[in-house]
Amino acid sequence: MGSQTALGGETIEQLRAAVGGEVVTPEHPDYDEARRIWNGMVDCHPALIVRCSSTQDVVAAVNFGRDNSLVVAVRGGSHSTPGYSTCDDGIVIDLGPMHDVVVDPAARTARVGGGATWAQMDAATQEHGLAVTGGRVSDTGVGGLATGSGSGWLERMYGVTAASLISAEVVTADGSVVRASADENPELFWGLRGGGGNFGAVTEFEFRLHPVGPIVVGGLLAYPRERAREVLRLYRDFMERAPDEVCGGAALITGPPEEFVPEALRGQPVLGIVFLYVGPVEEGEEAVRPLREATDPALDIVQPMPYAALQQMLDAGNPRGVREYFKVDWVNALPDEAIDEVVEQAERLPAPFGQLILAPQGGAMSRLSESDMALNAPDAPWAYFCLSMWMDPAEDEQNRSWARGFAEAMKPYEVGSPYPNFIAADEPAARLRSSYGPEKYERLLALKRTWDPDNLFRLNQNIDPA
Repeated sequence: MGSQTALGGETIEQLRAAVGGEVVTPEHPDYDEARRIWNGMVDCHPALIVRCSSTQDVVAAVNFGRDNSLVVAVRGGSHSTPGYSTCDDGIVIDLGPMHDVVVDPAARTARVGGGATWAQMDAATQEHGLAVTGGRVSDTGVGGLATGSGSGWLERMYGVTAASLISAEVVTADGSVVRASADENPELFWGLRGGGGNFGAVTEFEFRLHPVGPIVVGGLLAYPRERAREVLRLYRDFMERAPDEVCGGAALITGPPEEFVPEALRGQPVLGIVFLYVGPVEEGEEAVRPLREATDPALDIVQPMPYAALQQMLDAGNPRGVREYFKVDWVNALPDEAIDEVVEQAERLPAPFGQLILAPQGGAMSRLSESDMALNAPDAPWAYFCLSMWMDPAEDEQNRSWARGFAEAMKPYEVGSPYPNFIAADEPAARLRSSYGPEKYERLLALKRTWDPDNLFRLNQNIDPA
């Protein structure tokens, strides 16, 4: 697989006739925009992009890619940091037009198109005061996060996204359309809950929804960086006692140049704490009070607000086209020495867009049924997200080196078992195997050999059937 055959005009016209969506080739005026993805470091030139409007369009695109020996990339929200949602010289199956979200408020379920983003998902579900754990940046695709990560603000209350997955419609490598659930193709369903895009293109998800909002107590507390060690210790102790309803995280960032930010913090290194309470507003106000009183923030915009707005709070700091390289893992403990190391590393952050995030786990994350899904969610109290982000290509190596240095410094504390989506493209294959563990990896390998023996779907954290 993978050696591109020459695509004549007649061949492409046959594809155009077979799909209801649009086929974009390099001659198309929208080609340059259509080929770009979120991470500006990735600059690929596919032979064609199929903007699919239906499951049958996806079938036609999969068959076309396979029959013409093309590299196949499946794109949802195009947020794949390693660049798996695009390719050079191959075919991009763009699910973006398939973004419908249909909510059944009585059953508390939603059917979600494979190209939907979390902004679209939240807009539909919040009309009914419902939600599912979703991405912390709202234009992230539902599909990629649901199958290969599942981390979000609601995880302490409702677990990872995959824990709420009920069923999925999948186009497999041979062009078949199958449904996977606990009752239908149950082994495939198990694999989709953490196995990423290895087994096909998921064209529709069905989720169980949970009560959230639409108004929650949430927002941001911020502090000058010189208080970071003190406040992080207080926040760690606060979260150790917090009920499941208290969600959020702490981030070492650059103060945004916004009017709501005190002038002394704008453009300066700061510590921010995102706070979210999943429950009644009056309970949320009481839940945040001890944190406010203990830390005396320089900026306090924690207040009753729409949950959907909280979900979009980090969007401005994660603009499309930014260059990103990441390191992510869980930590077994967050002693004072680890906090000191995190703050010291943050002082070396080379670019203002970069972020060091500490996300409290526990709650529902400690009660996930590991056997029900391929995803391994370690029972660890904290996770770190080291996100090096910058704009100038000349700064690529400097920023990658900083992220690698941070991961090395955290090795004494880390679990060493991140979600598949959090494994960088330049990390060894053993890192993916260790994230699942030997038993789960063997099950996934058997699934891959059943559903995609020729590895058509290999632009992902790949489980190689060979």
